[in-house]
Amino acid sequence: MKTWLAFWYGIFKNNPTFRLVLGLCPTLAVTTSLENALGMGLAASFVLVCSNALVSLLRKVIPGAVHIPCYIVIVAAFVTTIDLLMQAFLPALSESLGIFIPLIVVNCIILGRAEAFACKNGVVDSIADGLGTGIGFTLALALIASVREIVGAGSLTVWGDIAIKHIHSNSVVLAILPAGGFITLGLLLALINHLGSVWARRHGEPPPLPINLDCRHCTMCPNGK
Repeated sequence: MKTWLAFWYGIFKNNPTFRLVLGLCPTLAVTTSLENALGMGLAASFVLVCSNALVSLLRKVIPGAVHIPCYIVIVAAFVTTIDLLMQAFLPALSESLGIFIPLIVVNCIILGRAEAFACKNGVVDSIADGLGTGIGFTLALALIASVREIVGAGSLTVWGDIAIKHIHSNSVVLAILPAGGFITLGLLLALINHLGSVWARRHGEPPPLPINLDCRHCTMCPNGK
């Protein structure tokens, strides 16, 4: 049951983008097309699963005083692996994502899951947590990118030559500009929060309270500590 909850929470309840509002740098930068969003999401998912598994395996070996530096080394090893693989087999996508693949090393989602979950739980649960969080991050990127690309370019590039062209002719270029990323994210967050409140009312539950985004109320650490 715990394994299933770890997986499920990463996708929905603790979605890194729409619930915890983490990793916004790549979220806003690479979501100009669905292809870029899927590439970044899959790369981050690979690093999440592998780093969570290795941190969990070594959790009793790594001294507490140096666990953050050790986590960064572990994450960097897997980021280097996925970066080299993308350069070898997906050079166009690697060039398009550019510096944002190496920057996964310092992505707060990756380090946050290592510190908050993997170092305290078994390998299977940690893999489930990493997979769920990775899928949640990928879905969030895909949703934001789909809205921005359809509105801003009138098309949707799924992967390579798989694309839907000429969806409409009234393109709003602002959507694929940096400001469009902020606007799209804000509108989607408002919509998701509204739908959450509607669902709660229909089930006779109080509407979910907004998450206080500071260290005292951080949902990534148990009891906010």
